[in-house]
Amino acid sequence: MSAGSLAGRVPEQFTFATSAAKIALEAGALLRGYFERGVATEYKGDVDLVTEADRASEKLIVERMTTAFPGHGVFGEEGARRGLDAEYRWYVDPLDGTTNFAHGFPVFCVSMGLERRPSCTAADADGELVAGVIYDPLRDELFTTEKGQGAWLNGRKLRVSRTDTLSEALLATGFPSRKRHVSPNIHFYHEFTLRSHGVRRAGSAALDLAYTACGRTDGFWEFHLNPWDTAAGALLVVEAGGTMSRFDGTPFQLNSNEVLATNGLLREELLSMFADLFAGRDLQPIPTPSEFAAERARRQS
Repeated sequence: MSAGSLAGRVPEQFTFATSAAKIALEAGALLRGYFERGVATEYKGDVDLVTEADRASEKLIVERMTTAFPGHGVFGEEGARRGLDAEYRWYVDPLDGTTNFAHGFPVFCVSMGLERRPSCTAADADGELVAGVIYDPLRDELFTTEKGQGAWLNGRKLRVSRTDTLSEALLATGFPSRKRHVSPNIHFYHEFTLRSHGVRRAGSAALDLAYTACGRTDGFWEFHLNPWDTAAGALLVVEAGGTMSRFDGTPFQLNSNEVLATNGLLREELLSMFADLFAGRDLQPIPTPSEFAAERARRQS
């Protein structure tokens, strides 16, 4: 199987994800070329970066989607807005992980998630996520999913991890590029780092969700994401057997003010931690190594 090939990587029964995956592979190849050559970088806010690669990738995706999905809307991070009142609407991040990309750090992807919004759905209400594609061009990893059809990585069906306690979990999180000084997440990061096997901060929310779906991490949380960050990954997590919610356990929404993805087994423990942290309650003391070993032996007995 050559890099960038669809052969054997997308289930035959997919309705939308096959065509979307082909577009993602093409956009990923474009990004890979820019990454190897180096790119010009601009600031689109006080600290938010945008590169010529972001814009070129989004332009390519929108052009290809116009042909592949002529009746679908597109909502892109870099400004693409087309057919937003359509029944089907794609949320497109043409380069998730722009800061990584601009610094030459090799963690970024293309992310495309499809929402179906029946005519009775209010204009500002979420519809139903029905398809998603995430492509990591440097590792040639193609994540695909459709509602009811499972989650897949390069033709292999995915399942979330079986880790069932926070103390043995590997988690992921992220921090906003802008307004970092007002983000509360450093406090959560501190506590979860102390109480788990570790917390990774790779800089791509879409890949963090994909990694939760395939069991490389056991959970992911973040504040204030956008629909293009989460639409594809959220469906991957659910189709792989995991859960998506806000920090209080209420349903996940595409406005993504709070995103908590888990393997399901950790959900209640993580929700309890969030409840205690938000309420300012004292947390349980961190166990000593001997206490941890005793608890682990008890669970396995």
